[in-house]
Amino acid sequence: MIKKVLIANRGEIALRIIRACHELDIKTVAVHSTTDENAMHVRLADESVCIGPALASKSYLNVSAIISAAEVSGADAIHPGYGFLSENARFAEIVKEHGLIFIGPKPEHISEMGDKVSARTAMKNLGIPLVPGSEGSIKDLQELKKVAKEIGFPVLIKAAAGGGGKGMKVAKNPGELNEAWNLARTEAMSGFGDDTMYLERYLANPRHIEFQLFADSFGNVVHFGERDCSLQRRHQKILEEAPSPALNKIEREQISKIIVKAVKKLGYLGAGTFEMLYEKGEFFFIEMNTRIQVEHPITEMISGFDLVKEQINVASGKKLSIKQKDIKFIGHSIECRINSEDPKTFVPNAGRVETYHVPGGLGIRVDSALYSGYMIPPNYDSLISKLIVHGNTREEAIMRLRRALKEYIIEGVKTTLPLHEEIIDNKAFITGKYDIRWLENYLSKYDK
Repeated sequence: MIKKVLIANRGEIALRIIRACHELDIKTVAVHSTTDENAMHVRLADESVCIGPALASKSYLNVSAIISAAEVSGADAIHPGYGFLSENARFAEIVKEHGLIFIGPKPEHISEMGDKVSARTAMKNLGIPLVPGSEGSIKDLQELKKVAKEIGFPVLIKAAAGGGGKGMKVAKNPGELNEAWNLARTEAMSGFGDDTMYLERYLANPRHIEFQLFADSFGNVVHFGERDCSLQRRHQKILEEAPSPALNKIEREQISKIIVKAVKKLGYLGAGTFEMLYEKGEFFFIEMNTRIQVEHPITEMISGFDLVKEQINVASGKKLSIKQKDIKFIGHSIECRINSEDPKTFVPNAGRVETYHVPGGLGIRVDSALYSGYMIPPNYDSLISKLIVHGNTREEAIMRLRRALKEYIIEGVKTTLPLHEEIIDNKAFITGKYDIRWLENYLSKYDK
């Protein structure tokens, strides 16, 4: 059994992991940069170790400093959270090489799924439906034109090592291929140090739906249903809900069975998420995330199950604590990602939180590391809070969310709270009739 976990992360996800560990009677070690010395995850962990200056590359991405912190603190496991080193296969290998437990998937699966080209190949062999696209990476512009003509326009040029919407460009016709190719490669090299590209057909109005999977080392696999992540801006998720208002029970069960079967064949371990595009009754695989997701709380709210605790238990060598027949989904849950950004221009807005008051009441959950007087640093991601609500029905969840957003007070910095109030009052959201293009189109009014 794991006795002490080092959390190689910061912010709300670090707090989330600390809470799960404490409920399992496991000691925790927080690592932090110099600018995070007074952060809440540092305050609530049993121990803390400074691992470097504010710059992430010298602290939260500093593998040697993190391993050293684990060794000096006597930790026997490392949880990477999401972001930073969570999907770095070499980091997972190094953790194991030092006799520590990596709370996550096997390094080979992180590596295979981290490369979008190899992930597509693996999923095709496992019987998962794919968006029509190139068989492998695209070598040059000439091959790009050939493949694009075969699969049909519009097409999406994507970085094999991509993520977060970077290294992705759309070409609506042959005349746009050259510029899109060059821009995507330049962005990929800048963001990932790798300009390997591949091609997919660009679906017109799909929804982005992901499925939560869990597997242990004994070959047991379960799914926890789906999350609808279609409300996005520049490929960044803004609001998620579970279950999806677009799916029916038959569609949900059919695709879930296919995914569970694939995960068993893969020999996967731990938490994983299959991200799919859904259009006109069909699902298409886009990627698999080999970590806990930002939006995992809405799955926890409708299932009543602690996914982070299960991560820790599975990493300890235990069997899954639940069988598929015992997983029941009750009601509806919605999560709003609250960023420290201007709600119209989306320019990051770091600074001191002068007043902080969270909403309360039945079915309300706030995952955040904020407190009154906290100085939000400009060095990291602008996500500062997640407001999660649960209701017996989708309608009740929306009403509860509307109330909670009005109660939530964050003063001193600009946040995206007003944007969420706009979204949930819009007819497209209320009726559930939106897709991954809707929010981008809605927000275009601010560009005029």
